[in-house]
Amino acid sequence: MRLYIAEKPSMAREIAACLKNPKKGKGYIVTDDGVVTWLVGHVLRQVEPEAYDAKYKIWRLEDLPIIPTAWKLEVDPKVAEQFAIVKNLISRADEIVHAGDPDREGQLLVDEVLDFLGNKKPVKRILLNALDKASIVYAINHLDDNANFFNLKQSALARSRADWLIGMNLSRAYTLAAQQSGHRDVFPIGRVKTPTLALVVRREREIQNFKPKDFYKIYAEFKHVNGTFIAIWKPNEDYIKSINSTAIDSEGRLVSKKAVAYFLKKFSAEPHDAVITDLAKVKRKESPPLPFSLSTLQIAAGKKFGYTPQQVLDAAQSLYEKKFTTYPRSDCQYLPLTQFSNAPKILAHLTNTSDEILKCLVDNADAKIKSRAWNTSKVSAHHAIIPTVKPMIGGVTEIEFNVYNLIAKNYAVQFHQLHLYDETTVTVTYKDEIFSVRSKMITQNGWRDFYVMPKAKDDDEVEKTLPNMKKGDPVTYENAEVKTSTTEKPARFTASTLVQGMKEIHKFVKDVDLRKKLKDVYGIGTEATRAAIIQDLITRKFLTVGRDKKKTLQPTEKAFLLIDALPDALTYPDATAIWEDKLYLMSDGKGTLEDFLSGQAKFTKELCAAAVDAKFKLPEGTHQCPRCKVGVLVKRNGKNGVFWGCSKYPACTMTCNDINELRIKNSE
Repeated sequence: MRLYIAEKPSMAREIAACLKNPKKGKGYIVTDDGVVTWLVGHVLRQVEPEAYDAKYKIWRLEDLPIIPTAWKLEVDPKVAEQFAIVKNLISRADEIVHAGDPDREGQLLVDEVLDFLGNKKPVKRILLNALDKASIVYAINHLDDNANFFNLKQSALARSRADWLIGMNLSRAYTLAAQQSGHRDVFPIGRVKTPTLALVVRREREIQNFKPKDFYKIYAEFKHVNGTFIAIWKPNEDYIKSINSTAIDSEGRLVSKKAVAYFLKKFSAEPHDAVITDLAKVKRKESPPLPFSLSTLQIAAGKKFGYTPQQVLDAAQSLYEKKFTTYPRSDCQYLPLTQFSNAPKILAHLTNTSDEILKCLVDNADAKIKSRAWNTSKVSAHHAIIPTVKPMIGGVTEIEFNVYNLIAKNYAVQFHQLHLYDETTVTVTYKDEIFSVRSKMITQNGWRDFYVMPKAKDDDEVEKTLPNMKKGDPVTYENAEVKTSTTEKPARFTASTLVQGMKEIHKFVKDVDLRKKLKDVYGIGTEATRAAIIQDLITRKFLTVGRDKKKTLQPTEKAFLLIDALPDALTYPDATAIWEDKLYLMSDGKGTLEDFLSGQAKFTKELCAAAVDAKFKLPEGTHQCPRCKVGVLVKRNGKNGVFWGCSKYPACTMTCNDINELRIKNSE
């Protein structure tokens, strides 16, 4: 008997519908081609610390860190009945087909059941990126060996165990530290959750401390024999600092009026002879935006419609289950060449849309054009989210309709010509200072005729035309104009821009050198978990959602309290981003589960030790210990009556009889 084990009931039903003579049973479906059963997400869960040792039921700092030598799982009681059905079917099967979702979590949740039950029977793997009949039948006829996905399982297992180590140990360590400072709340710590919360806290502090500041740009007019043009002065940082140590800010902007006056005076002095010291002409090609991954879809839908990441994920999941779009929890923005032949059929049914921009895109599409998105080498277990060959003919919500149209537009735009332009960059040297100007002449608008992209920040500094010039030509300085701008207050995160921050985490790491190395990492969290992490921070009252139109996120006092007390290693994303990169490398067979967890255990041990010295802001009405300056005075009952002692006992043995007078007696 061949047994298919799907990740969820809906997936099982779709597979069974593509097999012969399906008949429903209790917890499974019988067909002429085998039996299809299902799990309900992770039917197994990691045990609590007390399952390793009963003493861990009481939280004590001296017991930390808790690092299992043999990891244990248990059946979730809520799905025990279905687990028993799956277990019985596995015992009767001759061959098993792993039908988890095509990502690392989908790989693990079926594999962990097989490993838990000690399965020795052959296991095949089916990868379903779409649930239309043609895709499922093709996948059934092209099963892979599940052993080929061992590295993907190891990556998921590493993530799961690392989350347990960090969550269980550091939540206990810093909650106990907070209690010794007079707090009673539990402070959950997460490998991804905590640095994500810290992003919002730091942004709020930037907003609170923001002071608008003027900065200046010097635009100089130069005259060439063939005409005049404007070029922008580019500051030489070392030279400017020799005039005024605060002339240039951290963003490389000129912020000193004194420096502006100095240069205007310098430029106006005779002689006015300048020279073209560099001139480069390049033909540029701009490809259309790639199809969506889940994160890029969540970001786009958040900016356009104000949808939360969870709303977008729910809509994309529903569209997938209705067979209108492909697998939603994808971190990939590329497509396999095997899908290219479906383009004419997909484009044909996209014409039945009420969205005018999409209709225009489709009407002018050429299904023979192959954009950079078609790159099989960049596709792993799953590809970008695109429409399926099944037309969307109704039965969707407003959110689903809008999300579908976004997905469809980023698919349809792949079948348009490139945007082409000639770019000329000119460098002028005048009085040992550098001035620069770019021109951009469009030769083919291509996909930009139908797909509107946001204007680039520097578009206002690009000239449409320049005089005919060459390197070495003399030019003459005519005059200069100063334009004043004012720095803008940082914007608060919304749920969608926080997802973007998690995805582009390299921008927020503390180590500048590491920032460059991490530019190409996948960020922190996964496509499937980022929305849930943000929602959990809201549910646990670390974040609130504003009533403004954008529904911005603001940290609560509880969030400030926690982040201020934690070491940088937990609040900055440097370490987490490196770990996430290692998890993805592990999926490709680079690195081992043992090495990764060894690093996590070392990190956990160091931070548990650091928790001893953690300083939480004291709650109102409490009194700090005058001796250790860390603990608070707690009312206790002794053999001689009531007294006050330090919460850090036995590390601090300070006691007093009267909290108001703080008459200290030393206790040995």
